[in-house]
Amino acid sequence: MDFLASMGGTAGWLLGYVVPFLFVLTIVVFFHELGHFWVARRAGVRVVAFSIGFGPEIAGFNDRRGTRWKLSAIPLGGYVKFLGDENAASAPDRGAISHMSETERRESFFHKSVGARAAIVAAGPIANFILAIVIFAGLFMTVGRQVTTPQVDAVQAGSAAERAGFQPSDLILTINGAKIDSFGDMQRVVSANAGEPLAVEVERGGQRLTLQATPDLREVTDTFGNVHRIGVLGISRDTGGGQVRTERFGPVQAVTQATAEVWFIVDRTFSYLGGVVTGRERADQLGGPIRIAQVSGQVATFGIAALLQLAAVLSVSIGLLNLFPVPLLDGGHLLFYGIEALRGRPLSERAQEVGFRIGLALVLMLMLFATWNDILNISKS
Repeated sequence: MDFLASMGGTAGWLLGYVVPFLFVLTIVVFFHELGHFWVARRAGVRVVAFSIGFGPEIAGFNDRRGTRWKLSAIPLGGYVKFLGDENAASAPDRGAISHMSETERRESFFHKSVGARAAIVAAGPIANFILAIVIFAGLFMTVGRQVTTPQVDAVQAGSAAERAGFQPSDLILTINGAKIDSFGDMQRVVSANAGEPLAVEVERGGQRLTLQATPDLREVTDTFGNVHRIGVLGISRDTGGGQVRTERFGPVQAVTQATAEVWFIVDRTFSYLGGVVTGRERADQLGGPIRIAQVSGQVATFGIAALLQLAAVLSVSIGLLNLFPVPLLDGGHLLFYGIEALRGRPLSERAQEVGFRIGLALVLMLMLFATWNDILNISKS
């Protein structure tokens, strides 16, 4: 009986966490690598391999142009390998390059112009942003989003809102000049600006007035027990009695809203990282694969729409991370190509090798730190 119970627990863990995690990560990784692949093919570069995952191949096939499409054992990323690459990080294979025929040189990534190489590398992160916009737009058109009028129904005693002079029935119009269309819009701006003064324009009794409010920093626990440090004003909205409506958008407006959603994630990410550097934010919110798996399982309980939304958020994060100017990442390659364009020649082999080693060390340290945060969060829950 204990064995059957343990088997049932294992199956539940696989279905509850591993399957949603692999679903979300595979979508994001596939489209990232597809961006590299699509632009490379159009630039005349021969693609040797397209892999989802790293390590030993589990299954695969060759297409008519000789590209090996494969699923590999370690599902924590992926890569596209071009002719002339030594490894998955697109480090040039100097030995192979020196013995290439003229035909191979024309199809080699290494021998393409710096502009073509930069376009191929940038296509991965760009594909991530496009994927996020497509997912968000699709959700806005089909599922829609719930909207609640940004009106104050209650003000918490001793809160930032009370200190700022908020009153019940105030209708929030703008925050720092940005239009507020829903209570959710207001919450997102406030949560991202703990300790920062905000100019909040409200309508009260037919008149407009501006209140100066500084959100308090609070630790809040979500439905799944995850702790988040966010800014709060201390106002609430009644969501009963038909106060919440579902709003769906047409294609053009959906794309516009989706682009704004992607920009919000990018802006919030930079704001958080800036806060970590200046000491306003704690680095314990940085998560790795374990956190992603945990969140994927939690979000999956809300349905496929919520899981797709998580995939869109993760796609933006991965696209943004890959643009950081760290050797080994796409942004590091772009940095090298920018230097090459300015100098008229690439950096020396030795300089690039040192750069890639530094980049590898930085990426490994980030992964170890994020995994350590994941373990600490699990031990607290």
